[in-house]
Amino acid sequence: MLLAGCGVDNRDAFVDSRPPPDLAERFYPPENWAWGDMQPEHGSPQRYGVSAPSVVSRADILILPDYGESAETWFETARDLNAAGYTVWVLEGVGQGGSGRLSGHRDLGELRSFDGDLAGVRAMIDAVIRPQPRRAVVVVGQGVGALLAARAAETGSPPTGLVLSGPTCVPATPAGTLVYLGLGTLRAPGGDGWARGGPDDYAAHRTHDRWRGAVTHAWQIANPDLRLGGPSLDWQAALVGLQHQTESGSSRLTAPTLVVDDGKPRACLAPPVALRRSLAGADRALELEDDHWRVPWLAAIEGFVAAQAKAVATAP
Repeated sequence: MLLAGCGVDNRDAFVDSRPPPDLAERFYPPENWAWGDMQPEHGSPQRYGVSAPSVVSRADILILPDYGESAETWFETARDLNAAGYTVWVLEGVGQGGSGRLSGHRDLGELRSFDGDLAGVRAMIDAVIRPQPRRAVVVVGQGVGALLAARAAETGSPPTGLVLSGPTCVPATPAGTLVYLGLGTLRAPGGDGWARGGPDDYAAHRTHDRWRGAVTHAWQIANPDLRLGGPSLDWQAALVGLQHQTESGSSRLTAPTLVVDDGKPRACLAPPVALRRSLAGADRALELEDDHWRVPWLAAIEGFVAAQAKAVATAP
């Protein structure tokens, strides 16, 4: 590859992004937003960002985005949570957003296991956030990020609290068989490569809100390194495995947990002890939804985090 010969690898992490033109201010980075990257031992580089409130922080919130999202997708929510008095961290998954890629095809979501993501969540909390005494750490996972948040809590030290937002539930697929046949690096059926004229989140029916639904695609148009199309068969098979592991281990979830979903019946990720808030009629990307659904979604999260922050601060 010519870029590699010039010392530029198409798989490298991409840290700083350029704002798209004509984007509303609420979708821009929070005022004191800062970028960083981290790499767990034997892991892949992952990009993260952080912003702090203008007052003394009441808690740390770590956000794990869904497939195809980047930290930029979450800028509006980060602003809202900063305004409520919380420090917000967003950790992008392996091969997602500005994180390093495992494939030379940058718009292909490729990985064979989510073990690297799980190691990244633990390292992010332990080595980057570094929890402070009497300050809560709440992990918010969206979609695939909800599975990662739950699994990380099942297999390691639990955070103060968990918010599982719109957990991804996938049906059984033939991906595992195709991976076994050596076809894992091919893009999974039904997924396309990224295209400038491709559907944004509104057109893909991930949200009812036209403006919020255009945000991720706008950032990707302005920043080619953020672009992501459909996942590989490897990734699809790994997701099925992650869901099975997370469901099987749900009885080990000991941290207070809030599940916020779109009200559709599901048979996955139903922790035995959890608060539940269903938003009937909402689409999958709850953080990008129309205010009819997003306002109660955000209120549920802020109320849950406030309760955990108070419990930690007043504990004997």
